[in-house]
Amino acid sequence: MTAGTGPAGRAVTQVAVGVLVRADGAVLLADRPAGKPYAGYWEFPGGKIEAGETVEQALIRELGEELGVRVRHADPWTVIEHDYPHAYVRLHFWRIEDWSGTAHPVEGQRLRFLQPGAEPPRPLLPAAVPALRWIQLPTSLMASPQTARNADDALGWLEEMFGRGLRAVLWHEPHLASQSLADALDRCQALARAYGARLFIDSRLSLPDAGSGTQGACHLDPDALARSRSRPDCDWLSAAVRDREQLEHAAVLGCDCAIFDPHNAPGAATAEPGAAIAQLCREAPIPVYVRLEPSAQALQWARRHGAHGLLSAASIN
Repeated sequence: MTAGTGPAGRAVTQVAVGVLVRADGAVLLADRPAGKPYAGYWEFPGGKIEAGETVEQALIRELGEELGVRVRHADPWTVIEHDYPHAYVRLHFWRIEDWSGTAHPVEGQRLRFLQPGAEPPRPLLPAAVPALRWIQLPTSLMASPQTARNADDALGWLEEMFGRGLRAVLWHEPHLASQSLADALDRCQALARAYGARLFIDSRLSLPDAGSGTQGACHLDPDALARSRSRPDCDWLSAAVRDREQLEHAAVLGCDCAIFDPHNAPGAATAEPGAAIAQLCREAPIPVYVRLEPSAQALQWARRHGAHGLLSAASIN
């Protein structure tokens, strides 16, 4: 892998980063040992990609050297860049859920498995901050059916889905009248909070002021994304994208994730959906959900090509 150049002609250091995720969702952090830049700062483990190595090969080598573990399987996830005083780095984050051995501090560093939502140790390297946030996103996202005629309809469907384990919903119920929409949204968001789930409220909904609820999570359709020049006032933000340019814009805007339907991509009538997914998700700057029929095989395939997870059910555009 070549280094390349970054802003102002600075050399780019390519780095492989492993996000080790336990079955309970906890992720492994390590602090930087004495003698290295930012000694004592916490980060995800990993290291520089040597000449001739792939990201996966570098991960296997680095995590063996640093932690004494053997990576059995890893999936590409996101790629972000950060400008530190000592180096301009391009960080290739890969998720690892299958490894052998018990992680231990081979280089004298401290290790800690951080539970989802827990306060991270300090100080934390800036480049680790977005990854710690994004790893909280579940791998399954479901679009609401867009069939609700009243608040009870919307709540009933949502309660059934949460009871099955769903924890993220793209919420768009366009048939609700203004007052019904406000009531349904308030009740659905209260239910989501009770389950520790998130509703991404679609930007196409005409929300009354009393029940906007967008401070929790909101979703931008492609037109709203194109118009946006600053991040909306919400805690979590997703956006529907149709191509790489829109994905890059979503990342610059500060979206936490993107949603891609290959059937709505340019040239979709003649292109292979799998090829479009692989192209868009390759080295994605933020996590990407792709619309596929949900199955374990589909999720495995999508993650191997860089997707974060799957969107299922209703159309998003």
